[in-house]
Amino acid sequence: MAAPPPPPSPDLIRLLTDNEARIRRRAALAVGRVGLVEGVAPLVRVLDDPDPEVRQMAAFALGLIGDRSARDPLIAKLTDPTPLMKGSAAEALGLIGDPAAAEPIGRMVSEIVASGALAEPPDETLEASRDTPAAAFRLAMTALVRLKAYDALAAATLDASGQPRVRWWPVAFAFQRLEDPRALPVLLALVQDPRPYTKAFAAKGLGAMKDQSAGTALLPLVSSADADVAIEAVRSLGRLHDARATPSLIKLLQTPTTSPALKLEAVTALGSTRGDGANDALIPLLVDANPQVRGAVLRSLATVDPEGFVFILSGLDTDSNWSVRAALASILGTLTPEAGLPRLRMLLNDPDTRVVPPVLEALAKLHPPDAVQIVLDQLSSNDPFIRAGAADAIAGLKPPNGLAALTDAYTRGQGDTTYVARAAALVAAAAYGAEASTPLLTTALADKDWAVRVRAAQLLKQFNPSSDAMIRIRPAPVAHPESYEAAHLISPEYSTQAYIETEHGLIQIELAMFDAPQTVENFVTLARKGFFNNNVIHRVVSDFVVQGGDPRADGEGGPGYSIRDELNERPYLRGAVGMALDWADTGGSQFFITLSPQPHLDAKYTVFGRVVSGMDVVDKIQQGDVIRRVQIWDGTVAGAPQN
Repeated sequence: MAAPPPPPSPDLIRLLTDNEARIRRRAALAVGRVGLVEGVAPLVRVLDDPDPEVRQMAAFALGLIGDRSARDPLIAKLTDPTPLMKGSAAEALGLIGDPAAAEPIGRMVSEIVASGALAEPPDETLEASRDTPAAAFRLAMTALVRLKAYDALAAATLDASGQPRVRWWPVAFAFQRLEDPRALPVLLALVQDPRPYTKAFAAKGLGAMKDQSAGTALLPLVSSADADVAIEAVRSLGRLHDARATPSLIKLLQTPTTSPALKLEAVTALGSTRGDGANDALIPLLVDANPQVRGAVLRSLATVDPEGFVFILSGLDTDSNWSVRAALASILGTLTPEAGLPRLRMLLNDPDTRVVPPVLEALAKLHPPDAVQIVLDQLSSNDPFIRAGAADAIAGLKPPNGLAALTDAYTRGQGDTTYVARAAALVAAAAYGAEASTPLLTTALADKDWAVRVRAAQLLKQFNPSSDAMIRIRPAPVAHPESYEAAHLISPEYSTQAYIETEHGLIQIELAMFDAPQTVENFVTLARKGFFNNNVIHRVVSDFVVQGGDPRADGEGGPGYSIRDELNERPYLRGAVGMALDWADTGGSQFFITLSPQPHLDAKYTVFGRVVSGMDVVDKIQQGDVIRRVQIWDGTVAGAPQN
């Protein structure tokens, strides 16, 4: 008897018509995640699926693919009777980026406002539900920002006198993000709102307004009881170069109870406001215990008085912290060659290799006669991160022999455990133009690392938008194919929890196994290996994110491999846990926790968890703090710390 034919191989497009709605929904998401342009027409048909969750996932997937041929079918769904579909269609249209969608989205927003659904603005800590008018409104606000559609935004949310009809943080976010001068009256109104998110977003937006009234409104907020409002006010006063703020900023520095975060922002802002007394207030902080403050003081002093800064620098000892020396290297690149080059040459031999890349960047800016030779020599370094810095410098210098050196550097980087040097060589090669760099970029389409393949394809598409490079990089190399069939990923029995122990307390994170299974599996595996134990929190941006997971503590490190994105519909509200990226599909070990809503990150970075306990601990974390350890509980393996 003849053997039965093998079962058909899984095909994402075929699975869009599966009998089970949950399969169709997951297939739609997968088509979007991998960017299958050939899946656009089938997904458009799925917009009429009998199951509402399948329909809205098809819309989200079309947004991830970003093909403009889906615009009109999605616009038609803006009139769907369900908020779930309205919001998903608006979000997708924002991701696609066709300006023609702005007016229809604006009409949808107007209808929601007119319905009275937002008469009482939702709670500032709105959960992630998408099936409400408020959620559809929030997604539409972000879409209008992505479309840069000020007119549509204003028509939908402002009354006849130009005042906001809805006073809720997504409105303030949208108007501040567009940085349009016409938004000044709106932001001045919203900055008076009592709720912190609305007030903070409005304060942030006022920093882009070139108007004295913006500074007048911001000055009282420097002493706000809400930390994020005060921080955004200080930042904005710095952006406005408003010298009137200098006394208030100096007072913050001289007040013992000023928080470390606000102190750092005040130091930075003083470099821009440049009022009387700024130098005298900054100089004592050159010996501050916090290296971030010391670095910020150096930057501000160099901005306020470059000539005086050189004199001050002559009396300073070498800082003991590598990050301050790295900051100094960047500053030296802004000075005259006479002032900057001697110290840069000293820093080129710094014992900490993390200092060398900013030194190379600064040398490329000052461009001394031997800059090209220095950079080419560093392109042969054993350290891949130094090679990456050298490649970046070559992109700026563009020596005649640079392309050949970059090609050799790319080949040399094949033995690296990280993609950074090879990818930097590709970007630098692209600076030489399409004709010269295409052979190297084409070779890189078959790189051993998927992240490098993606980078090469992106660069080729910049030269030729019709390039099929994104197709030619397939199939993606898979390190552990068996994990796709693991039962604990397909149907987990328990809600996996991560516990991050810090010196300030415990942070509990509920991991999103259903929405980002491979990302969660990667995080869990690293945690159980002790990868995160004693890692430094290398980045804290107040009112934005806390970021860790880098063993180098400079924002460049990782686990020695990268994982693919698992973009999903979870929003970046306060407490969301996301995977940090250099570009698409470059996640590894670096993760961040959002300190406030950040809608511009939605559908751009993988959300793989949320803080369910300990946000007060997250708020206390400062750059340089240490993660003591990360433990995992998934119902089968003990490890959660005892209360």
